[in-house]
Amino acid sequence: MRNFATALTLIASICAACASRAADAPPVDRPNVLFIIFDDFGWQHAGAYGCDWVKTPNLDRVAKEGVLFKNAFTSNPKCSPCRASILTGRNAWQNEELMCHNGIFPRKFAVYPELIEQAGYTVGLTGKGWGPGDFKSQGFTRNPAGPSFDAAKAANAPASGIGKIDYAANFDAFLKQRPAGKPFSFWMGFHEPHRAYEAGSGVRLGKKLEDIKVPAYLPDTPTVRSDLADYAIEVEYADAHIGRALKSLEEAGILDNTLVIVTSDHGMPFPYVKGQIHEDGFRLPLVMRWGKAIKPGRVVEDFINVRDLAPTYMELAGQKPHEQMSGRSLVGILKSDKSGWVENRDVMLVGKERHDIGRPDDMGYPVRAIRTKDFLYVHNFMPERWPVGNPETDFGNCDPSPSKELIKRIGGHFFELCFGKRPADELYKLRDDPETVHNLAQDLAYRDQLEKLQYQMMTMLKAEKDPRALGNGRIFDGYKYTGPRQKGYDTWLKQQDPAPGEPEAVPPLPKGKGAKRKPGDANPE
Repeated sequence: MRNFATALTLIASICAACASRAADAPPVDRPNVLFIIFDDFGWQHAGAYGCDWVKTPNLDRVAKEGVLFKNAFTSNPKCSPCRASILTGRNAWQNEELMCHNGIFPRKFAVYPELIEQAGYTVGLTGKGWGPGDFKSQGFTRNPAGPSFDAAKAANAPASGIGKIDYAANFDAFLKQRPAGKPFSFWMGFHEPHRAYEAGSGVRLGKKLEDIKVPAYLPDTPTVRSDLADYAIEVEYADAHIGRALKSLEEAGILDNTLVIVTSDHGMPFPYVKGQIHEDGFRLPLVMRWGKAIKPGRVVEDFINVRDLAPTYMELAGQKPHEQMSGRSLVGILKSDKSGWVENRDVMLVGKERHDIGRPDDMGYPVRAIRTKDFLYVHNFMPERWPVGNPETDFGNCDPSPSKELIKRIGGHFFELCFGKRPADELYKLRDDPETVHNLAQDLAYRDQLEKLQYQMMTMLKAEKDPRALGNGRIFDGYKYTGPRQKGYDTWLKQQDPAPGEPEAVPPLPKGKGAKRKPGDANPE
């Protein structure tokens, strides 16, 4: 009897151990994820989106063999707020301190790399993850985007402005050390095409100025064309790393079981774009490839926000989205065989608070906007402030560049467009004005449309508990700034009188067509 009982105990132990291992083992159908993000790359500058003067054959391959998203957006067009939304799956104004550029990353917010790591994935990072800002003082022992793999350095960059990280080699090193049988999620964060550039490198490396398309918000001069050519060189350099990463996946035999995503954090580092609530500032390139799991060659019109990525990864990992996440998974769109409007996601909210400082008391420039199929409506809460930073601090929310210096020198229309103060309301009709330079807010023919969008935007922001929409927007100016200050900023600041108290400029909920007031909708004091 004793031997029989011992045998039963042994069998039970073996079964329990097997069950435990089965529970811990990841399902075989969970894909790997390679997330590739450019730094300051405009959506319109890829071959897949119709550009012929910036060559992106590897991004284009991902689009051709997968899905191209025509309407992808960030909720805040600056590096650290956008990347925080990617990691947390939340809109920028839901992320408290993370709404502000160069802030801190509160440990209370769950981030998807840690969540799927707990679900059995191996995670890694090369290049730029979340930043700039402070995460170490908040209890993170590594970048919120994952553990870094940055040992490999590039030997021969084509231009001196390009960094030394060999992204593709670091990804290859990660693949070779990953545990067998476990899916992975890897973040490849290019520093390109972030400034500074080697002046004239574009022409030196074969770009022809006559081939370059200058957008309507920039003056069409040789200086600007040359600056755009230098930018193109850095885009193309990063695109080459995409090709090398795809080759590594092919050689490992896992390309078709890997969801490859290529995007950017916001638009190009030029005046009127980076950090600004204009179409080219917050609209992103986005292409995805996933072998036979998705039908190739599709073009999707649905509005996609970067906060949708984290819940997508969670679903692919066999997990429910974290309770903090407000984005919507894209798995249904990816697995559909349809192009065009798949799930009819057709509205997007955008905003900003404090980016790079350049005003008394480090005040920001609060903006919220709503983007629909046909219109972009923008509300500037504090139109009395300079939108890109004060002139005395050299318009600090615009990166130094030859284009910036030219516009400052020539003044006039382009100066006012890029750096001048803006009205409280802006309205752009996208079909006629895709680069959003002709403000229709004062056109009486569009008054009902403006009021309808204003009401819709404020209603949605209140539902998301945006402090700015609820009358508590000053909280954003009080969050800690961790970044550098512009040269001469502190001296200038000491010369300023204390800033007077400013009213909370919450736009009224109009009584126009389609906008019905409800109890409690009156403006908060």
